Amino acid sequence: MSIAQTVRPIHFEDFSGSEFERLVFAYHLCEGWTDLAWYGQTGSDQGRDIVGTRPFDDRPDERTVIQCVNRASLTQTKAEKDMSAAIGAAFGRPATFKFVCRCSVSAQGRDEVKAAANKLGVARVTIWSGSEFEEHLRLRAEFLLRRLVEGVPFPDTAAELRDFVDRFSAITDDQTLAMLARAFDRPAFRTPFQQESNLPAFLQAVEDTIRVLSTGIWQTREGVEIHRLPSLHHIRDPSVRSALEATVRELDHLRRRYKTLLSIGAIRPCGCGDPSCPTFMLTDAAAREMDHARDRVLTAFRKPYPSFSVTLE
Repeated sequence: MSIAQTVRPIHFEDFSGSEFERLVFAYHLCEGWTDLAWYGQTGSDQGRDIVGTRPFDDRPDERTVIQCVNRASLTQTKAEKDMSAAIGAAFGRPATFKFVCRCSVSAQGRDEVKAAANKLGVARVTIWSGSEFEEHLRLRAEFLLRRLVEGVPFPDTAAELRDFVDRFSAITDDQTLAMLARAFDRPAFRTPFQQESNLPAFLQAVEDTIRVLSTGIWQTREGVEIHRLPSLHHIRDPSVRSALEATVRELDHLRRRYKTLLSIGAIRPCGCGDPSCPTFMLTDAAAREMDHARDRVLTAFRKPYPSFSVTLE
């Protein structure tokens, strides 16, 4: 029986500030954030509990301050104070701020915090209420939520938390599938191929997804390993493992069709000679074929994980 069937909702207020910060830190490790540093454990956070980099495929990575709000409300005064302190800290000005709260946050409260951010020159602010954080945990890292609810303490240090997240013996097949689903949360699987803006990035996204499913290795665009996920080889159910192997075969088919269409000129770079140029031409038939091949990938993954969905952009 899953935790979603037995516990609803989670009462984050029953846990200490340090426990809440550990959970937030561990979640972002599971999400593949890089360079995560947990400052809250030092007792002098200078307006930030966690600092990390969120990776993107289609735009520059974002250095982000994550503020863990383990209190009854998120106020404009508190948010503004924390953002001001973080901006003035020695580690440099972050690109964005993220508030992960245990409480609910009203529309007015969100607007007030974003107004404070604008006044400070902060480009973007993300705010998760307690229920939103719980939803993300259930979707991406339910094993963390289960551990919290069952009262099993999280490790004390950032290094120990990293080691804990990278252990997969206690993770169920459903939890593994939820973690692997992250590999499809990228533009290559959301954008109609006719609207694809970067051919090299598309190919790399497909190859990266094959690697994640096959080996569990998550890398940056530069090929640096940043995280380990469970792979299809950790799946216990033979039918589920077989379905994931079929997904990898469909990904390989997608990759090979792209290379074939490129070789015969059905997909053509603009001719400027820049391998990273986003401009290219393609036939209508090639666009349909690529979209169809990608749909086969998503359908194959949806077979063992029916709740999986991707919304085309």
